Amino acid sequence: MIKPLIVENLTKVYTVRQRKGLFRSQKVEVQALKDISLEVEEGEIFGLLGPNGAGKTTLIKIITTLLLPTSGRVFVNGFDVIKQENQVRASVGCMLMGERGLYWKLTGRENLEYFAALYHFPPKKRKERADEILNLIQLTDIADRTVETYSSGQKMKLAFGKALIQDAPLLVLDEPTNTLDVPSASELRAIVRQLNQQGKTVIYTTHIMAEADALCNRLAIIDRGELLALGTPAELKASLNSRRVIHIEGVISAQAVEEVLRLPMVSNATRSARNGATLLTVVSYEGVEILPALIRVLVEQGAHIQKVLPEEPTLEDVFIAKTGRTLAEDTRIST
Repeated sequence: MIKPLIVENLTKVYTVRQRKGLFRSQKVEVQALKDISLEVEEGEIFGLLGPNGAGKTTLIKIITTLLLPTSGRVFVNGFDVIKQENQVRASVGCMLMGERGLYWKLTGRENLEYFAALYHFPPKKRKERADEILNLIQLTDIADRTVETYSSGQKMKLAFGKALIQDAPLLVLDEPTNTLDVPSASELRAIVRQLNQQGKTVIYTTHIMAEADALCNRLAIIDRGELLALGTPAELKASLNSRRVIHIEGVISAQAVEEVLRLPMVSNATRSARNGATLLTVVSYEGVEILPALIRVLVEQGAHIQKVLPEEPTLEDVFIAKTGRTLAEDTRIST
């Protein structure tokens, strides 16, 4: 059986200019992807999880023939992305640029019919396919308004609909809920599940841990161009083994976190913002037994503790355990 995606030892290197002072810059090589290998099985929702700048979009652009790899091989539905790019494009529906890939002076219906024409749909079929998609994404009532009058969420829904035009067996979605409100994001995920149940394979990139956990059959966690972990959400969380994750909310300084990291039973600790307070996430081999020492160190460092929440591991905890950072951190290279 031909697999929807096979990635073998994939590497992508960019040469960019990085500023040095106000008027000078230098050329710097950036490895966006570092020797990545993975396979996607037919009929699954496969997630690419990682922070902004991790390399997810670079990988997606190579899969969809928009970028050439520096080295390695990629096969999409059995086709080589370098030697058989036309066959790859015909077998993939993709949402990469969100609303930027739409024509704002055309109506929603005209956009869909235009893209259907690019796939050589006959006139009657273009209209039928546009109607089907508008009904699926629940935009029928505004279909004949120009896209420039749509809200950001409505534009993202239409961009998602555009990816469905040719009814390809593989659907590639790059951060599809990025600008959607909670109800719209929930609706889009429900449509993705429905399409998957109808037989489509889906590759879904996100930096939202809860979304990946709820939606994806398997996940690849990517950071700074490297594949850190691969498996089902349950397998990835179980990979923490005996390590326990403790969340502490309050007013906690960076110095306090440094002191926590000095504790011999702590493998990782990081802080982020949550509900107007600081959230300290501690990964420990001793579970709740560490609490007395942990609280003592924090109090000595002047921390004000509001909540202590020992919890079962999440996907973000897996990421923290492997990198020492949260998914909210942007790792893009500034130029």
